[in-house]
Amino acid sequence: MPYPTEIRLQFYVYGCSQTRTDTLDGGSVILINCLKRWINNGHRVHLFTSQESYARIQKYGLPGISYTIVPGLRHRRSVYLLYVMRTIKLLLVSRNRNHKNLVIYSVSDFWPDSIPAAFHKFRHRSAKWVAAFYLFAPNPFSTGSPYKGKRFITGLLYYLSQIPIYLLVRKYADMVFVTSEPDRGRFISARLPSDRVVAVRGGVDFELVKAVPNQEKKFDAVYLGRFHPQKGVLELLDIWKYVCQRKHNAMLAMIGTGELEEEVRGRVEKLGLQRNIKLFGFRDGIEKIKILRESKIVVHPATYDSGGMAAAEAMACGLPGVSFDLEALKTYYPKGMLKTPCFNIEEFAGNILRLLDDRNLYAKMGKDALEQAKDWDWKTRSLELLERINALFYGQSPHSSLEVHS
Repeated sequence: MPYPTEIRLQFYVYGCSQTRTDTLDGGSVILINCLKRWINNGHRVHLFTSQESYARIQKYGLPGISYTIVPGLRHRRSVYLLYVMRTIKLLLVSRNRNHKNLVIYSVSDFWPDSIPAAFHKFRHRSAKWVAAFYLFAPNPFSTGSPYKGKRFITGLLYYLSQIPIYLLVRKYADMVFVTSEPDRGRFISARLPSDRVVAVRGGVDFELVKAVPNQEKKFDAVYLGRFHPQKGVLELLDIWKYVCQRKHNAMLAMIGTGELEEEVRGRVEKLGLQRNIKLFGFRDGIEKIKILRESKIVVHPATYDSGGMAAAEAMACGLPGVSFDLEALKTYYPKGMLKTPCFNIEEFAGNILRLLDDRNLYAKMGKDALEQAKDWDWKTRSLELLERINALFYGQSPHSSLEVHS
């Protein structure tokens, strides 16, 4: 039996790491979709956030949230110095806040989210800290690291800055949200049993998907996600060049923005793909779903990832996918997606062409993709997560059979 629903939680959410208003990372997507439904269940939320995150969240219409907005701190030369400045500011503004049934929720492993949340937990030991840790930084010295060449220092700083957060979370968090199944083992311990380390994955707003009917297909493939080294967006351009050598009029839609945006535009021009790739920038809601409906397949070329829930939205529209065979994706997308040996871009292009040319394969993979996505409904997933959090105040697991992971 589920736990009683009369318990009302007070969420203090630390989500201050957003530095742009024209993009939305996976942790923010999870936050917005969960808060929307938790508020409807009568729970209260106070959000410590940046001006950038506040501007983005306001567009999603979350009534009933109170805010503490960190003033416009800027540091042009280093995002890490900006994070340190925001962390210090949050440590000052978050003092002496305690409530009955208090849940401290840190949206990411970045310092402005995790360190103030940890100190809030230190001050109020009866509170429960739910820490989101959705991606382990790649070892910058490994051959598979996306942070090579001029990005090495960025990757090294990212890797080193995450180590103290990992130790804090392991030692003090009451529950940890990770993205995919392989990451759970890195947190499970005698202090954090398996039912308190939850592979969230993400979700799909099926009401929104159903609101957009099928469209005429304009694009052979669609990419949806941030323009970031880990997401394989530059590799995707080389992949699409191979596709166009076989299928000269092949069209790729790219939805997203990020730090590689200018580099992507330059590379599209260098490869002569201006007529084969359309860059949409950031799109969301009905506008985004319409582009997905206009596409035949979804490409998820991440070279380092813990999951990548963006592809699930396309799969909910019946689009089969193509990805590299990353370890996390084995449980994240067990069907509906052709896996390509890492990191063979010619074979990746070949899998795209296989789906486009083989009607029977396309139909089977499309059906599998839709079935896979049905397990991602935000309405169900957000309430499962809420039940897990509720269980923290009862000192035991909610259901031994409840699974919130792949």
